[in-house]
Amino acid sequence: MFIDSAKIYVRAGKGGRGCQSIYRDKYTRRGIRDGGDGGRGSDIIIKADRNLHTLLDFQYRRHFYGPNGGCGLSKNKKGRNALALIIRVPVGTIIKELKSGCVLRDLDKDQQEVIVVRGGEEGKGNRHFPEATSGQAGEEKELFLDLKLIADAGVVGFPNAGKSTLISNISNAHPKIAAYPFTTKSPVLGVVRSDDDSFVIADIPGLIEGSSRGKGLGDKFLRHVERTRVLIHLVDISGTEGRDPIGDYKSINKELTSYSKEVYKKSQIIVANKMDLEGASLNLERFKKAIKKKIYPISALKKEGLEELIEGIRKKL
Repeated sequence: MFIDSAKIYVRAGKGGRGCQSIYRDKYTRRGIRDGGDGGRGSDIIIKADRNLHTLLDFQYRRHFYGPNGGCGLSKNKKGRNALALIIRVPVGTIIKELKSGCVLRDLDKDQQEVIVVRGGEEGKGNRHFPEATSGQAGEEKELFLDLKLIADAGVVGFPNAGKSTLISNISNAHPKIAAYPFTTKSPVLGVVRSDDDSFVIADIPGLIEGSSRGKGLGDKFLRHVERTRVLIHLVDISGTEGRDPIGDYKSINKELTSYSKEVYKKSQIIVANKMDLEGASLNLERFKKAIKKKIYPISALKKEGLEELIEGIRKKL
């Protein structure tokens, strides 16, 4: 299951209490204060891990508590400092503080990390003062984790345009494919490999009119094209189910503009899919006259035109 947002509560560890101790022996009747300091409480660190792809784990565990520091001991022995608690999240996770709405860090690189709450300071032993002190409480926060996939190219288009078939035939991804709309219900990442290099491609679930306003959960999916460098705009050129390829192309661009001007300004590679179906050639000629941009005609199902498309994506990247 793909989960791209979660709320969690984090509380750092409390500092250990200082020790109250008096050393006496037969030569030291007045006594010497020898209580050691406590240990520092645990920090909580959130760290990006490229091996994770979803925030699903945070649906089942939402509260994280750092260990407390150890108490000080006599003979001026310091309590142990608590080890940091590390929470691992997918690369591309944005960490926000719920109360203020402040973005603490955008973890867009593998192994990047941020201390979200700091552990409490240790209590002081009575070797410093007549009375030992307690350790301070650690910081606590409510956080919002927001995952935006990081891919070089994102495939956008209407439901049933053939996005899943395309990505399954040019990459190592294996999304669910069926002959009905909305087969893909969450973004899918795949790696397209060639002799020289490779790039990451994302299959974005189908968009519909009103997606930018949340219709059909479109705004939830559009978030995942924000980080892509190139958009692959896939159009069902056959016009099946009574659709108009030109109208579909303009509708998707309208939704991209309504959602974000930055997203709309991204480079687009226009792909005319389902060229193997009847009426596709006539629609392609009409489409070329209306759009007047470079178009890659393909049949994702028959695997026709895919090599030229992959080369076009690589050049654009």
